[in-house]
Amino acid sequence: MTPPPIEDVRAAAYEIPTDAPESDGTLEWDSTVLVVVEVDAGGQTGLGYTYAHAAAAHVVTGKLAGGVRGRDALDVRAAWAAMVHEVRNIGATGLVAMAISAVDSALWDLKARLLGVPLVVALDAAHEVVPVYGSGGFTSYDDTRLADQLGGWAAQGIPRVKLKVGRDPQRDHDRLRVARKAVGDDTELFVDANGAFGVRDAVDWARVYRHDYGVRWFEEPVSSDDLAGLRRVRDRAPGGIEITAGEYAWTPWIAEAMLDAQAVDCMQVDVTRCLGITGFLDAAASCEAHQVDLSAHCAPQLSAHACAAVRRLRHLEYFHDHNRIESMLFDGVLAPEAGGVLRPDRERPGHGLVFKTADAERFRVA
Repeated sequence: MTPPPIEDVRAAAYEIPTDAPESDGTLEWDSTVLVVVEVDAGGQTGLGYTYAHAAAAHVVTGKLAGGVRGRDALDVRAAWAAMVHEVRNIGATGLVAMAISAVDSALWDLKARLLGVPLVVALDAAHEVVPVYGSGGFTSYDDTRLADQLGGWAAQGIPRVKLKVGRDPQRDHDRLRVARKAVGDDTELFVDANGAFGVRDAVDWARVYRHDYGVRWFEEPVSSDDLAGLRRVRDRAPGGIEITAGEYAWTPWIAEAMLDAQAVDCMQVDVTRCLGITGFLDAAASCEAHQVDLSAHCAPQLSAHACAAVRRLRHLEYFHDHNRIESMLFDGVLAPEAGGVLRPDRERPGHGLVFKTADAERFRVA
């Protein structure tokens, strides 16, 4: 086939209220912004998205669109390289990285649709299914809400769940007891401090989490920017609890630096932040080279196909906010199967998602 050129790039932002006030160890929020990108070529439309500030939509249409319009729609890496080059003087991190991520994901979906294949086929997937863990457990929840949410995932057959910690560490003793009782002894329990601790406190809490509550996963005990601090926590944490971070690795080369620093036992990468599916797979290649597993951060419906292409895949975060939004605003969403896995749809071209524009319009902010 003659490769069609990219014809148009569109973006819009939607702010969706949470179903209750939410907080973690370092932040509070009551809404989440979804930035949706559509890219046209050859009679097909590719769909991508990220969770960012509404300004990311303006980055897409004002800075990135011109760099990809007219390019070969099947040569996604060339378009990705053009976007990264285009933002040299404003930086391919933060808001800009999320904007690039949304466009890149839309381009991969477009390519698969043009080829008439599922995205997992276009990405040469290594796995049929993607393990997930239930994630939420916000510090703003009362004990009943916490138990219902985590226990609900366990009852669904998801064998691992995560709660937020660190806002009021002494209260976390009660919260962890509630969590453990709700999910039982056979469900793996994870915690996420979102950088709430210093190194010494993080090491002390790692011992408490592991020895008193059987926690297996301690996410962002200190800031993700503190690679030396993460390494110190990792070196001093007890056996059986893994130290992990990486959701703010805005580029695959930032992920590489985290791996070089031996800062984590398992590397987190976010397909909606790390320069899209292209950046995600580049980070996965670095994980492969360092013999470290990758765990995908959030956006489960978009991430599932990309995760299936990662050989050293650990699991994917089935995050409450994103799962709720994606179930509301997309057709074709995947539901966890027995054993706590998502199975990418191999019956539809692309990632199989269809954005429900009319349903989303009441939330539109850009």
